[in-house]
Amino acid sequence: MKQLYILMFCVPSLIAAAQTGSLKLWYKQPASASVPDDKNGWKDDAEWLKALPLGNGNIGAMVFGDVNKERIQLNEKTLWSGSHDDNDNPDAPKYLSEIRRLLFEGKFKEATELTNKTQVCKGVGSGKGNGADVPFGCFQTLGDLRLEIANSAAYTNYYRDLDLNTAIASVRYTQHGVNYKREYFISAPGNVMVVRFSADKKGCISFSAALDRPERFTTTGVDGGITMQGALNNGKGGNGMEYMVRLKAKLTGGKQAVENGKLVITTADEAILYLTASTNYLPNYPVYSGRDYKKITATNLNMALASNYAQIKKTHIADYQKYFNRVTLNLAGNGQVDNMPTDERLKAIKESKNDNYLTQLFFQYGRYLLIASSRENTLPANLQGIWANKIQTPWNGDYHTNINLQMNYWLAENTNLSELHLSMINFVTSLEKPATKSALVQFGMQGWCIGPIVNVWGFTSPGEHPSWGLTSGASGWVCQHLWEHYLFTLDKKYLTSVYPTLKKLAKFYLNWLVVDPETGKLVSGPAASPENSFIAPDKSNGTISMGPSHDQQIIDEVFATIIDAALILNDNDQFVEKIKSAKNNLLKVKIGDDGRLLEWAKPYVEAEPGHRHMSHLYAFYPGHAFTNTETPQYVAAAKKSIEYRLSHGGGQTGWSAAWVSNFWARFKNGDGALQSLNDILITKSAPNLFGLHPPFQIDGNFGAAAGIAEMLLQSHEGCIELLPALPSNWNSGEVKGLCARGGFAVSMKWKNGKLAAASVLSKKGGKTQIVYNGNQISIDTQAGKSYPVFNQLK
Repeated sequence: MKQLYILMFCVPSLIAAAQTGSLKLWYKQPASASVPDDKNGWKDDAEWLKALPLGNGNIGAMVFGDVNKERIQLNEKTLWSGSHDDNDNPDAPKYLSEIRRLLFEGKFKEATELTNKTQVCKGVGSGKGNGADVPFGCFQTLGDLRLEIANSAAYTNYYRDLDLNTAIASVRYTQHGVNYKREYFISAPGNVMVVRFSADKKGCISFSAALDRPERFTTTGVDGGITMQGALNNGKGGNGMEYMVRLKAKLTGGKQAVENGKLVITTADEAILYLTASTNYLPNYPVYSGRDYKKITATNLNMALASNYAQIKKTHIADYQKYFNRVTLNLAGNGQVDNMPTDERLKAIKESKNDNYLTQLFFQYGRYLLIASSRENTLPANLQGIWANKIQTPWNGDYHTNINLQMNYWLAENTNLSELHLSMINFVTSLEKPATKSALVQFGMQGWCIGPIVNVWGFTSPGEHPSWGLTSGASGWVCQHLWEHYLFTLDKKYLTSVYPTLKKLAKFYLNWLVVDPETGKLVSGPAASPENSFIAPDKSNGTISMGPSHDQQIIDEVFATIIDAALILNDNDQFVEKIKSAKNNLLKVKIGDDGRLLEWAKPYVEAEPGHRHMSHLYAFYPGHAFTNTETPQYVAAAKKSIEYRLSHGGGQTGWSAAWVSNFWARFKNGDGALQSLNDILITKSAPNLFGLHPPFQIDGNFGAAAGIAEMLLQSHEGCIELLPALPSNWNSGEVKGLCARGGFAVSMKWKNGKLAAASVLSKKGGKTQIVYNGNQISIDTQAGKSYPVFNQLK
């Protein structure tokens, strides 16, 4: 093994050979650990966007891989400033009827002015997205592990990578004739970060390790290691969330000591660092604290130290691969040699416009990022997943519920990561208590509701400005995920557990809806179509209206979910009959004279025709009420809407382009879907493949992966459709393990653009329809059995 190790350093061509069939982000140069971060929280740091992300759902790390000064930027997903606060506005309900009257009468200017004054949260809300020092708070960096290497000589043969097959980052280089290697990973079973330093000559490992963060920390030497601890700003002039980081080392040869708050390693043959971190946060409304973080970090560290590196690594890989290995995708052909560094591939695709290897890497990177940032019994992935390097993170790194949190989990079910979906689902159900209070105090209604921004402190009020902060559809959109998880798993016990939450939301919508005096139909409002605006008939700038399409579609879907779930669970509650009646009387979405789907109840002129949000197309994707078989007129109108929006500059952000990719996949237009995906790689991706809004925002990564899966497999129309939107550039390929609704997993091969093999694994048993290229077959399955279907579909 040692000889092979040395050869890989000395013969650079072997690096490329070793990459055959690999799934790695790899580079020939480090990210600089010496360049300080910009203090502006809204500005991306170029070097940080070259660092490689690791995570286990709790602890996150960005590995710079620098040689003489290494930096590992750290996160702990629960680490937020701020604190629980009362933001529900008790004065708001008394103005609702007047605002509705004004809107129905077409007095938009007066209605908007009254809405802006009254239909907002109490207090400062999110601090306009800069909430680090207000009660709303902000997801923040945990700090940095900084390593000063006792060698400043020049180096050669540099190589670093992130192996998606193992969730391990590595660095290799030669210095003074010595070949050095580092390995980095974060174990979920042990909740510990591990960094191993080795060399091919004895006594060559010497460095010092220190912990710091931009503010509110102290470091001390404790029992041969170092700790960093502190408390963040609670937004009310005091201390809030408490945290602790512990670091220790195990050596082979050499010495270690704690000097001036640093862990100093000298002349070791091998050094292994173990880092644990935790906070006192618990999701127990309204306290949100109580975790014994000091004991947890000590216990996890001692357990890691008592084990050995090989076993921790083996356990880590096995734990990670039980998720990752469920799906494989090959678009680049067998025997493909990845002989181009990832950053160079990103540059090359600007000219080539397509790179099938990069596409399959990007798909699996999205799955990797979800595994790394979202595990069962953790908080869901936020706007930045689990990675943030500032005190003030853009948009507070919160949970935006008008698309972004949801997009983070679009890939959870169809790319076979269903258990990870539960972190979002459990978070949504945990919001029910504070959201019940918000419904009663803010709106004077029964049930529960949330606004478009949520934090870890139970903030469920509207935002501080109605143009974006008054979005009643947000509650229903997050609840789509509760239902989708059932559709993919058919877990009746699970459905029983979330059904009360769904019914209580429906109760709110029953209270919220009012009769439109012009049509006699039920409409939602006052509400915004997320973040968009229109030119009102009175020439004012309108953001608030009655019956925006986004709300009408989502409420219709929530009611349909209740009706279907009640049938499955044999719920004969008369409440369900009320839901049926209300659903039948909802104002339906309209199609304009130009053939486009109306975003609002009437054909108002968009103030920004190329707006990034396309919320009026919700029922087409991610919803599935608009289908070619049931509502072809709405599908045609949705297509015209997309074409119009894109022709005016729409889809310009990373996440918006990802959404467009999914739209085109649903339109069965593979080339259009791939073009939108390639737009992300060409213009909205960092060197480490993080998606850019800009600034960095991870939802684009997740949405793009979902879009790739949607091109290959769809199951929203009551059947399983194979290769529904295959791009012409994906001439031949293979995918294994994608999931379909009804509890099925599908594997396929295709050659020359045509299906060549296909099998369907039934997890639950039952009947299903398989469709390919207009041909359809029915199969009656047994749980646990796989069914070849290609010959029947010829």
